Amino acid sequence: MSHATDKALVNRLKRANGHLARITSMIEENRSALEIAQQLQAVIAALNKARTTLVSHHIEHHLEAAVGELSPETRNVLVELSELARYL
Repeated sequence: MSHATDKALVNRLKRANGHLARITSMIEENRSALEIAQQLQAVIAALNKARTTLVSHHIEHHLEAAVGELSPETRNVLVELSELARYL
C-alpha cells in the first residue's frame, strides 16, 4: 500500500491538523495555559502515532518486497517492534 493511499494515516493527519488549528484559536481567545497544553499534548500524541504508522507500514512494505509474503508470526513480530519503536 502506498503511503499516499493509506486512508487511516491521511485521516489521522487531518484530525491532527484540525486540532492544531483549534489550538491557534484557543491562543487567540486567551484560553488557559492548561487547556492549551492539554490540546498540544493531544496533537503531539496524534503526530507520534502517525509517524509510527508511517514507519511501520514502510518497513513492512519493503521487507515484504525483499523477502516475499510475510507469515502471520512475522507480522506479529513487526507489530511488536512497531510498538517498541514508540519509545525511541
